[in-house]
Amino acid sequence: MSVFVAVDTPDLARAEALARAVAPHVGPIGGGLKLGLEFFMANGPDGVRRMLVHGLPVFLDVKLHDIGNTVAGAMRALAPLRVAVVNVHAAIGEAAMRAARDAMPATTAIIAVTVLTSFDAADLHAIGVPAAVPEQVLHLAAMTRSAGLQGVVCAGSEAAAVRAAWPDAVIAVPGLRAEGDAVGDQKRVMTPRAARDAGASILVVGRSITAAPDPAAAAAAIAATL
Repeated sequence: MSVFVAVDTPDLARAEALARAVAPHVGPIGGGLKLGLEFFMANGPDGVRRMLVHGLPVFLDVKLHDIGNTVAGAMRALAPLRVAVVNVHAAIGEAAMRAARDAMPATTAIIAVTVLTSFDAADLHAIGVPAAVPEQVLHLAAMTRSAGLQGVVCAGSEAAAVRAAWPDAVIAVPGLRAEGDAVGDQKRVMTPRAARDAGASILVVGRSITAAPDPAAAAAAIAATL
């Protein structure tokens, strides 16, 4: 189990300041930095390299969703960064996930997004998926496992079921909030400790740390609950 702080900002100086602030608190428990699309689109591979200098593993949260050939090409382009984790959408299908796996060195874990934590059953139905959220998550997790990827991204509410079905999976749980924090745009949330107890191996914590008046103190407080 490790805490990855979601550094979702286009401002490289702000991102580096956050990295320096949280490193003493998440680093000792195997944690790192999650760099999302907002950061990557603004700063690109050079920005990722700048963040790697801070000595924390990086989860590059680019959520690739395209045909197999394109996803494989993107993975080959990202491979020299040597990030710890990168992700795709499981909805690209098993063949494209296999292509992604084959294009990336084994030193980088590839995990697949199942159902976004901002989705509930109504959102799934609106895009034509009749399954309940837990059922869809387990279906996509099974397909991800069959494709040879290392794990999935899911909400904490589905982590226990995924862990039971796939004991050695990397399970990244985003949308986490410290006790009493605002839920914001997320719909399936829980605390970091609850997600850990449900079987998560990567706890992705964003606004509860990055939007706090003192991100270092917030990171320390969350680490203390674990």
